[in-house]
Amino acid sequence: METTNYTVTGMTCGHCAGSVRTEVAKLDGVTDISIDVPTGRLTVTSSAPLAAAAVLGAVEEAGYAASPA
Repeated sequence: METTNYTVTGMTCGHCAGSVRTEVAKLDGVTDISIDVPTGRLTVTSSAPLAAAAVLGAVEEAGYAASPA
């Protein structure tokens, strides 16, 4: 298992987090997603290493910006 952390900017509520969760969950190998809205912390656990660009792209698809934490 691989766990990576990102900082997402622009999320203000549970609906925002749900949008990010939906897009990141579409990535192959993702097994768990944890989001802390107040801090913008996104933790992604996967069965194999994920390219950071793929996760960042999924967050952007949800309408938010992110960077590796």
